[in-house]
Amino acid sequence: MRIRTLTLAAASGAALLAAGVLPASASGATPKSAQEGTVSAADLLSKVTSCSQISNGKYRTDDETSATIPVCGKNGAVFWKADMDIDCDGQRTSNCNENADPWYQDDTAFHQSNGKPLKADSLPYIVVPSSSSIWKYSSYGIKGGGVVAVIYNNKVEYAVVGDTGPTNIIGEASYATAKALGIDPDPATGGADSGVTYILFKNSTVSPIESHSAAVSLGDQLAKQFLQNN
Repeated sequence: MRIRTLTLAAASGAALLAAGVLPASASGATPKSAQEGTVSAADLLSKVTSCSQISNGKYRTDDETSATIPVCGKNGAVFWKADMDIDCDGQRTSNCNENADPWYQDDTAFHQSNGKPLKADSLPYIVVPSSSSIWKYSSYGIKGGGVVAVIYNNKVEYAVVGDTGPTNIIGEASYATAKALGIDPDPATGGADSGVTYILFKNSTVSPIESHSAAVSLGDQLAKQFLQNN
């Protein structure tokens, strides 16, 4: 689990400006990823325009920010709108390791069907805050392997709940999630400062957790139900 600081983000932004380049999300370039499933980002976002807060308090997006992000409830789902920090934890790969990620940990809260940690650079997953007095995810039907619609820049990416993070910070997803959405997946300098919507479908389980195709299939089905029920 990685906690990006505003200082680091600002420094990386300054370096990019000095070099005369910007990440795709900042330059306005269209992400290369294709729309997953048959439900559009616009249709999903139309159902989460207002928040019925279910968390007892609000979350920070980074260590240095104030707590402004609530967890909101809908029929069949919970959601939040935040930033995206990059989680590169889990199995060690060429993209996710101690050299690439200063905060690297070789485990994830939830594991593959063979008992090994997840692979952050190949499996789209998100991070939920660890249970606390602010919010306990398991009390709302959210569990490891649950399916999530992650929406950014008019794109929908289906992911699973794959890891847990600090009790007071929200807005984090795996390297693979970011890359699919056209967000810079670099665990040290990448991510998105805002504009990411996470819709977590209650009482869902992708089996096996490491099957992205299963997540897309179930996610598309639940997204359609979400539209009908809200």
